[in-house]
Amino acid sequence: MAEYDNLCKILAEQYPFDFARWLLNQEPQKIEILKTELSIEPIRADSVTFLQTENRILHLEFQTSVKSQKPIALRMLDYYVRLTRKYQVPITQVVIFLQETSDEIAFTEEFVSEVTTHRYRVIRMWEQDSALFLSNLALLPLAPLTLTNSPQTLLSQVAEEIAKISDIETRQNTTAYTEILAGLKFQKDFIRQLLREDVMQESVIYQDILQKGEKKEALKYTLRLINRRFGQINSVILERVQGLSTEQLESLGEDFLDFANVSDLIAWLEQNTNS
Repeated sequence: MAEYDNLCKILAEQYPFDFARWLLNQEPQKIEILKTELSIEPIRADSVTFLQTENRILHLEFQTSVKSQKPIALRMLDYYVRLTRKYQVPITQVVIFLQETSDEIAFTEEFVSEVTTHRYRVIRMWEQDSALFLSNLALLPLAPLTLTNSPQTLLSQVAEEIAKISDIETRQNTTAYTEILAGLKFQKDFIRQLLREDVMQESVIYQDILQKGEKKEALKYTLRLINRRFGQINSVILERVQGLSTEQLESLGEDFLDFANVSDLIAWLEQNTNS
């Protein structure tokens, strides 16, 4: 599930002004993306973004799963203390839950202990008005996750907005982002009907990940796909995937959307390798 969170991090860092306007309701004159580890002890920061405006830090954390090694509320307090110590400016913290859930964690907006209360904002994407997201290129990939009485109509509207993007590279990238995030809510076949797979395959993102000519990058991407769909696989299958060439990994990445279970992966390996 971390892939979805990290994709949103990419969007926030690619379009920081749009995210600041959305979440701070103001027009910043300048924004700096803070690349800081805030290191005191190891802390998961894959999906965390820090945007510093003229007089404030916007701390964004995207969540697909409500499960976390360190409780979300405690983590927000932890970050708040570290950011305050380091930068000495006001901090707005926002946790954005992507996938609909009834878990109380998604409805909790504070950390409370015997002597401390720390508050932060929570946004549940399934409660958000779709109009804002449909009208903003930066937020458009999140639109399929917003409030609607007709999810199918909403995804059709998203596809229409993507089709209006004149720049080919931007259109392909936005299609790729949207197809991935839409997978949290829609069936694969329906997504394919509206967001054609060949556009996804040709996208700059896809090419960047799979056609760098670097086996390490292609293998890392492929293993993420496998783990996300099937969970942990046995060591024999893992070794066979690790033994694939860069070209074979690229081919596997393209075919992977058609796999329904691990047996399909095994069959692919039998057909496309000699071992």
